[in-house]
Parts: sequence; C-alpha cells; structure tokens
Amino acid sequence: MQPLNKFNHSTQIIGVIGHPIKHSFSPLMFNISFELSGLNYIYLPFDVPAQNLKSAVKGMIALGIKGFNITLPHKESIVQLLSDVSEEAGVIGAVNTVVNENGKLHGFNTDVHGVVETLNQYKDDISGSEVTVIGAGGAARSVIYSLIRHFKVNQVNIINRTAQTAESLKEYFSTKMLFNNIKAFELIPPDVVNVLRNSRLVVNATSVGMSPETDDSITLIDDSFIKDQLVFDIIYNPAKTKLLKIAEPKGARILNGLKMFVEQGSMSYELWTGQKMPVEKVYKTLDSYLKS
Repeated sequence: MQPLNKFNHSTQIIGVIGHPIKHSFSPLMFNISFELSGLNYIYLPFDVPAQNLKSAVKGMIALGIKGFNITLPHKESIVQLLSDVSEEAGVIGAVNTVVNENGKLHGFNTDVHGVVETLNQYKDDISGSEVTVIGAGGAARSVIYSLIRHFKVNQVNIINRTAQTAESLKEYFSTKMLFNNIKAFELIPPDVVNVLRNSRLVVNATSVGMSPETDDSITLIDDSFIKDQLVFDIIYNPAKTKLLKIAEPKGARILNGLKMFVEQGSMSYELWTGQKMPVEKVYKTLDSYLKS
C-alpha cells in the first residue's frame, strides 16, 4: 500500500458500501491497482446497514467521493437512489458500481463484464445448452442476464432456498428479457440432483461456502456433478470451495470467482479513473495472497 505521506489534499477517495464489509477484498485489489498505476487514489470500506443506506449515499455526495462499489445487501435497493443506470443494470435491477459526477450518481453493473470474461473461453460449450444458477440475489441476476444475453443459452434453471423467490426471479427475467425457457426450483438437495446433473454449466451465485464458513456447500451430494460439466463458484475466498471440491473428483471443470472479481473490478476502475487496470499483475498478486 502507499505510505501515508503519499496521500494529500488531491487524493481521490473511492469506496465500497456493504454490510457486513469485513469480508471484502475490494480495498486490497483497488489499492494494489492504484499503487501499480501510480494514481493518487485510495479505496476505503464503509460498513452501512440497510437502514442507513440513503443517508450514506447522501454523505458520499456531500463529501465528494468520486465513486463507490455496492455489495450485499444493497445492490438492488441502491437503484432508486441513483440519477440513472446503465442498460444492463436497468434490466438486471441491480447495481454494483456508482460514479459520482458533480452530485449526479450513475449506476453500472460491472458483474456482467466479470461473468462474460470468465466464461468466454467456454462459450461454444455453453451456447444453446441447459444451465443452472443457484441463488436469487444481485449476483445471480447478473449471471442470468449474462447467460441469456451473451451466451444464448437454451434453458436457465434457478435454484434457491426459497421457492417463491426463485419463481419471482423467473417471472422477472421472462418479462424483462422475453426469455421464456426458465424454470424455478427450491433448494432441496435430493430433489435438485438431476437438475444439476443435466446442466452443462452450474453457477453458485450465493455466498454459501465463503470464508470463514468453508465447510458449507449448497449440496454435499457427490452425484450432483458429472464429467466435463462446468462448475463455476463466484466465491474467490477460499480459492477452492467445498462445492468445487465435490465437483472436481467427478471430472467437472471447476472455476472459482477470482477472475470474475478482478474483471468486474477492472471495469469499475476504468469508469472511475479513465485508465485501464493492470489486470494481470493484480490477478497474480491476489491469487498468490489467497493461496498463501
């Protein structure tokens, strides 16, 4: 990190709003990026409970904060507090990046860029196939949008602990994206095994299995996965979640969330600074840190 004497009255402040926020690696990633690029910026975490979100956003404007990320549980509720949102953020109904332009707040969803960059190398496998997304929050919305818009999948299964929430999300995307081949399922492990096995791609878009709860998994059933299937867990800490450890011995190709995390961050970085993030250096630094 930059020594304190490098910060001055010209230092631009970027931050992240969430609750809780202590799990976030965003400050580490962006401060490494600013240091590598020699930019006079600092990135700070702000722990903001749901009831304080509106006041916090007003404070960001009043303090002249140049921009900020939004993480759980605010990705959807922040939308109503912004001046405008990008096309993909409007369709998804969730924002993870905000740019403050003279008091006007512009919302973006850079998670889409992260998903696309992570899965692009498997595009031929995924296109026209059946896929499953576990979860129904802001991250799941970004994944579903990306799979329909950018990968032209044939069918999307949404699995969630609450069946009603999964059903609501199904109806939402059926209407918003005119994509009718969506099915909703409740997360009852024995009942969803066949749904998982029949999917070319399975994405865990929940926080289940994230450090420090590393023994948790959305399924503990070995037969949930098959050879050559793609299993993508958006969690990046730990580098290999319990879910991925279950899928790997079955011959599934596994992906963690680090590339998505860095790639979505690179788009946010460019929106705030107008410059490209040193993606490869940042990725290698974080990868080494998480594996140490």
